[in-house]
Amino acid sequence: MLPRDRILEALGERAQAYIHPGAAVGLGTGQAASAFIDLLARRVRGGLRIRAVATSVDSERRARAGGIRVLPLEACPRLDVVVDGADEVSPALDLLKGYGGALVREKIVAAASVRRIILVTPEKLVPALGSRGKLPVEVLPFAAGVVRETLEKLGYPSRVRRKASGTFRSDNGNVILDCRVTALRDPRRVDRAIREIPGVVGTGLFLGMATLVLVGRGDGTVEIRRRKPGRT
Repeated sequence: MLPRDRILEALGERAQAYIHPGAAVGLGTGQAASAFIDLLARRVRGGLRIRAVATSVDSERRARAGGIRVLPLEACPRLDVVVDGADEVSPALDLLKGYGGALVREKIVAAASVRRIILVTPEKLVPALGSRGKLPVEVLPFAAGVVRETLEKLGYPSRVRRKASGTFRSDNGNVILDCRVTALRDPRRVDRAIREIPGVVGTGLFLGMATLVLVGRGDGTVEIRRRKPGRT
């Protein structure tokens, strides 16, 4: 069994096959995405020419430090591919994201991308979204209290995400509510109901968005999972 950092490196290396000269690339957030960014930066220093849009301040800093040209989304509104991680992946390749707090920017960049490549390790594969017990929701600070009350009525009690220095804020300046959930039988209904609450900016449910999911195994191999035709 390889150590986790070597598995993530194998994933990041495999994802390089989808990055071609001149590409506009979305850079995800999290451990798997960071491994990909570091390997991409090595290629850029070797002469690869690309443009990139980052899904978080942390990923932008990492990319710039490695020599990657990072642009704002408005300067590069159509991306060829985004490479990101996920916190849960269902058998249908639907995703749950947001444990790192970048869910809204990640979803915007994913929506702007032609292909969405997701990098995960096997523990992220779940029988149904919500199996790990948490669904992040990004909310305007002004509305946090009202949204929490509404979520409670819907059956999704939540708490405001915190860090050592106080309330966690997303790169957008918003708060994250972590909803307590069980396996979601109808994630589309849940996503729709939560997004209809005034003050909600977005949920961590990424439904029908992944093009490919790359699964890094302990022996260093990478399994490629593709969305079945007709899945949305």
